[in-house]
Amino acid sequence: MKVLVVGSGGREHAICRAVAKSSRVDKIYCAPGNAGIAALAECVPIGAMEFDKLVSFAKDNAIDFTIIGMDDPLVGGIVDEFEKAGLKCFGPKKNAAILEGSKAFSKDLMKKYNIPTAAYENFTDAKEALKYLETAKFPIVLKADGLALGKGVLICNTLEEAKEGVRTIMEDKKFGTAGNTMVVEEFMTGREVSVLSFVDGKTIKIMSSAQDHKRAGDGDTGLNTGGMGNFSPSPFYTNEVDDFCKKYIYQATVDAMAKEGRPFTGVIFFGLMLTEDGPKVLEYNARFGDPEAQVVLPRMKNDIIDVMEACVDGTLDTIDLQFEDNACVCVVLASDGYPVKYEKGFKITGFEKFDGKEDYYCYHAGTKFDADGNIVTNGGRVLGITATGATLKEARAKAYEATEWVQFDNKYMRHDIGKAIDEA
Repeated sequence: MKVLVVGSGGREHAICRAVAKSSRVDKIYCAPGNAGIAALAECVPIGAMEFDKLVSFAKDNAIDFTIIGMDDPLVGGIVDEFEKAGLKCFGPKKNAAILEGSKAFSKDLMKKYNIPTAAYENFTDAKEALKYLETAKFPIVLKADGLALGKGVLICNTLEEAKEGVRTIMEDKKFGTAGNTMVVEEFMTGREVSVLSFVDGKTIKIMSSAQDHKRAGDGDTGLNTGGMGNFSPSPFYTNEVDDFCKKYIYQATVDAMAKEGRPFTGVIFFGLMLTEDGPKVLEYNARFGDPEAQVVLPRMKNDIIDVMEACVDGTLDTIDLQFEDNACVCVVLASDGYPVKYEKGFKITGFEKFDGKEDYYCYHAGTKFDADGNIVTNGGRVLGITATGATLKEARAKAYEATEWVQFDNKYMRHDIGKAIDEA
């Protein structure tokens, strides 16, 4: 098979690595890819939102299967364009990707179908939002409705902070049109857990749990980011939690989307909060998480092409999804100053230290080749240093050991990824 992966980050690197393991695949392309992906796939200089060019490339190169990694093209309807051209494509259609594309839609869906989530109100008028906040309990959460690179969520501890948040989202449009509608949500407390799933429109198969670290600084301080590290499985995702979620959240979401005439095919990411009142949905994503993919996919035993094809063909019920009985930890090496302001273009050294080491992997998120052929930094999140081990503690120790192997100016990371493991 010839496979095309669309995207350019650490998630797409993890997908390409999983695809490269498939005995059914002999050629991988990635558009646009990055310097690390180039070792596994032929990178094609086409942007993820250039739908016509991507469809033409897939036709001209007889691509058998296309995998969409990123949220923007999914919400924009790229799968619809590929299917119109008679091409097989993994991911939800536009009318289903709204599950991530609009937080207001997803909150209303959960309310309608009694899927456990935080109490909320949606606003399209800043004055109405401010009026509501005068009577609200704090802390409270403000969310830009649309896509905001994982950064459109503000936790406000006081009325003054909330008023400033409304200005930021709805008036100053810090997150662009994503802030045309804003969700105001009750603040939930508990452990956060990420659960990825494969879906074929009617059947859902749950992957292993993971746990993200969204804040930029140690101790969960600083601004929200796209994710500073991850581990899998989460010790807090117990059999009891799994049973509850299967009964009231996972299949209920798939059935709700089907009833709304929006059957979902691809990956649903469930962001969960394990509250005192039981698990509740924080958010949905319509694709693999980043860096969740980097810790979950290395543990999957199945051929990823078999699973993804079953999703597209509607035969997921025939797949026995299995994961290794081990653990995986990913520590993100970022550019100092992320997620606000940072410099790029610094040479990265030390990649050779990963050669021949099965338990370690270096996923590229924001890298590129410079004019001299050196790999240099090209983003806020640069690399995902990942390691597997028999236990979470072992995987964590190995991942942090490997963070010392790679060096670049402006290197920044959190030092407490998976620290909760030690407290479990």
